Amino acid sequence: MGISRLFGRTPDPQANQTLPNGEPRLPPGQTLTHKWPILTHETTPRFDPAAYRFRIWGAVEQPLELTWEELQALPRVQLTADFHCVTTWSRYDNAWEGVAIRDLLARVKPKPEAKYVLAHSWTGYTTNMPLADLDDDDTLVAFKHDGEEIEREHGGPVRLIVPKLYAYKSAKWLSGLEFLEQDSPGFWEQLGYHNHADPWTEERFW
Repeated sequence: MGISRLFGRTPDPQANQTLPNGEPRLPPGQTLTHKWPILTHETTPRFDPAAYRFRIWGAVEQPLELTWEELQALPRVQLTADFHCVTTWSRYDNAWEGVAIRDLLARVKPKPEAKYVLAHSWTGYTTNMPLADLDDDDTLVAFKHDGEEIEREHGGPVRLIVPKLYAYKSAKWLSGLEFLEQDSPGFWEQLGYHNHADPWTEERFW
């Protein structure tokens, strides 16, 4: 069964939209969907708010550890962004709500030698990226999607969102961010997925 048929896709005029600079909105090799497919290697984990801790550590001046209640109490922002999966589907205009990454960076103060970040999930999943890709105004620790709490199957109740990269960089079930001097490939990256994952240059696999 072809992947377009798998997700029930039909030709969509929105797929031909362009960005303000005239470039195509849909990255090469992608197909637009209005659904939100569930694709994960892991079994959906249980969440225990009493035991949960959100940590930022490594090459930062002020390491951070927050309870679930403390994380929820941080100021929130809203973001609307397109979302691109390495398995070739894209979904436009996802409305996210959560804590801006730049607000967290201002609290922990990455050291000058911090060049990379490894995102950790409480399942043991990890994914890596340059700090330069995380340090942007369109990245956040998200709790809501399209006005609702993020469903567990989609990485809720807390998920990293990095819209500029393929979705496997937007770690589900996020528990922390480790700041590193040297790059450290994560789960899928060690299995052959591209280390950077730029949808616009189709960085899918090595």
